[in-house]
Amino acid sequence: MIDIGSEIKELRKSNNMTLKDLSEKTGLSIGFLSQFERGLSTIAVDSLELIAKALNIELSHFILKPKTKKEYILKSFEQEVYEVINNKFVHYNLSNNLNKKTFLPRKINILPMGKDENITEYSHKGEEFVYILEGTLTLFLDSKRYDLYPGDSAHYNSEKMHNWANYTSKMVKLIVVSTPNHFSESEVIQENE
Repeated sequence: MIDIGSEIKELRKSNNMTLKDLSEKTGLSIGFLSQFERGLSTIAVDSLELIAKALNIELSHFILKPKTKKEYILKSFEQEVYEVINNKFVHYNLSNNLNKKTFLPRKINILPMGKDENITEYSHKGEEFVYILEGTLTLFLDSKRYDLYPGDSAHYNSEKMHNWANYTSKMVKLIVVSTPNHFSESEVIQENE
């Protein structure tokens, strides 16, 4: 499991880059990059790709590819953590074979955050469907704040500015189904063109 924000900070410093340098190379704001490195914000895959290019490393360095099995069924005890972001967002793969699929199904557990933590909204291509299993998710969407409770859902175009937070003292668990699926062979081909 990788804490991507801390990893990026270490890579940036080992390349003698300041936040300003990284901001200029990626087009991402210094504030956003600082929050991400400190674990106060999440990041979209396309923004992570910009950072990877600026640091001269492959995007795959940050993304653990889920194991591929031919079975259609994934038992609960077979679910694997494939990504941990900022020590707050724990991603579980909910499919056996993602390389030929259009959308990406995940279970995400979000650990509690401080109520004073500022959340930076971001956008990326695709769409997202979110279903709350447990806890209270704070969804920021187009500069509006929504509190979602177990059984609530949201479905939105990911090009709208958005982000999530857990301002409670308990873990939030949600199901997220999104496009694009960055593990899909067709998505990898498009990115390389």
